Amino acid sequence: MNELRILGINVFDRIKESRRTQAVLSRHAHCIKTRLGFHELSDDICSRNAFILLELKGSASDWDDLYRDLSGIGGLDVKVMSFDLDGKSGI
Repeated sequence: MNELRILGINVFDRIKESRRTQAVLSRHAHCIKTRLGFHELSDDICSRNAFILLELKGSASDWDDLYRDLSGIGGLDVKVMSFDLDGKSGI
């Protein structure tokens, strides 16, 4: 299957969890194609809560390893979006 996988990460306290989260993302950088982060509360204040979107590349086993490592960080909620690029939906 030709798959596109995107991870959505809700970081509940980015100040507390940033070091561990960044370490995991750096360790798995080889399978991250695009990284997009949101944390601005307003023009003057950064929120402690953050959202990160990751577009993945490479193998599904690498993606699964990244998901498992991120899910092991207590202050994160990780969701997966998976798209079949061959257009063969099971629905």
